[in-house]
Amino acid sequence: MTTPLPAGLSLSVALQEEYTRVLTPGALAFIAELHRRFNAGRVELLARREAEQARLDAGALPDFLPETSSIRTGEWKIAPLPPELQDRRVEITGPVDRKMVINALNSGAKIFMADFEDATSPSWDNVMQGQLNLMDAVRRTISLEGGGKQYRLNETVATLLVRPRGLHLPEKHLTVDGEAISGALFDFGLYAYHNTHERLRQGLGTHFYLPKLESHLEARWWNEVFAFTEQTLGVPVGTLRATVLIETILAAFEMHEILYELREHAAGLNCGRWDYIFSYIKKLRSFDDRILPDRAQVTMSTPMMRNYSRLAIQTCHKRGAAAVGGMSAFIPVKNDPVANERAFAQVRADKEREAGDGHDGTWVAHPGMVQLATEVFDRLMPTPNQIASSKQQDLLVSAAELLTPPSGTITEQGVRTNINVGIQYLAAWLEGRGAVPIHNLMEDAATAEISRAQLWQWAHHGVRLTDGQPLTPKRLDALFSEELASLGPDFAQAGALFHEVATRSPLAEFLTLSAYEQLD
Repeated sequence: MTTPLPAGLSLSVALQEEYTRVLTPGALAFIAELHRRFNAGRVELLARREAEQARLDAGALPDFLPETSSIRTGEWKIAPLPPELQDRRVEITGPVDRKMVINALNSGAKIFMADFEDATSPSWDNVMQGQLNLMDAVRRTISLEGGGKQYRLNETVATLLVRPRGLHLPEKHLTVDGEAISGALFDFGLYAYHNTHERLRQGLGTHFYLPKLESHLEARWWNEVFAFTEQTLGVPVGTLRATVLIETILAAFEMHEILYELREHAAGLNCGRWDYIFSYIKKLRSFDDRILPDRAQVTMSTPMMRNYSRLAIQTCHKRGAAAVGGMSAFIPVKNDPVANERAFAQVRADKEREAGDGHDGTWVAHPGMVQLATEVFDRLMPTPNQIASSKQQDLLVSAAELLTPPSGTITEQGVRTNINVGIQYLAAWLEGRGAVPIHNLMEDAATAEISRAQLWQWAHHGVRLTDGQPLTPKRLDALFSEELASLGPDFAQAGALFHEVATRSPLAEFLTLSAYEQLD
């Protein structure tokens, strides 16, 4: 279909009739204005990330900022939480396809995070269908028929939160004044424009998760975006609220500052553990004493990860914010009772640790884990949240305690697993699937990033595996060839791309930037 676009806008794909519900003249004008006002600041923030990486590559280590110590020690709180965000004991996350949206909202979880980022392969159709699905979900008209089943919303559903893409990702199909609009502004702007007034009519705010922030300056940028959006849409300040994922090692040192910058719009922090591990490897890539063991050994019970989790709890509760725990990747295992029980035991232990430490809620990746996580938090957190508790209030965590890697081993099997999982995930991503069960774990872009970053780190530093032999680039290439041969020729494209981003120096910033070039 051909339809006139606002001045300065260009689409590289034909605008399908059904997508005109999303790309209305008003919506397009709004996201174009977001781009014109805020994209230059986003580009500056990305340049700042590069400068910070160069500083770390030169031998500096992350630390708490001396210039913001008054914010960390001061007495202030975020705006009071709206009613729908006061009890977040179980949150389910997943992609924005129609079936997942319905099942997640019906799952019994308190929150559903509809994810345009790590769990969605951002093809044009996936992104557009996702916006349509969320518009229908907000209006409670969403339905689906397939496989002899009918899917519709229950009377009571989870509160919807939306995660737009990170600041680094473009939306290549739409340009504004000759520049590709950012995926972050595209996803955020369309959802906010179409749904804020409808949610207000229902007595609800419009809520977001913000991914991959690396500094409080990025939180300040988002706060300005939120404030402009509220002003433009004519809604009260605080209608839009953000939960920030603390999923980069640098953000862990600026949690107070991030909440402070967003304080009128903040709702909480979430421990995005998988991207956090990836960020640790990436940011500290030049250090031969910051090498992580096999991914399976980097659990939340290791001191480095536990310290980060507990510090998030302390920070949030001091500021009146919710501290949401992270994702256990285990999912139900069909046709294998022993493996299934092992998966449930792993998730139960993870959620008991989080609730016991003081988290106000947790994440699960599969509807089959909602009941288990709910039982744990109901038992250990009978109140809506633990913000008023004294848990972690006397905690002291030093920079060294956030940066000391866990002990463990690096095995050939660990290398092979990273190669195998990375190739399988990337193949699915290129086919349009962003959340993929592999080897009884739910894999998304963040876990694939860990896999390829570990391969890079181990080969770059020539670590010795448990067999006593170093992982040289030549040996890594041989293992890649063997794993790719075991998967078969259908994985050749994904194998070549994954090998490239796992071996290129310097370490590629994001796997998805390279992969997006090959996506329709």
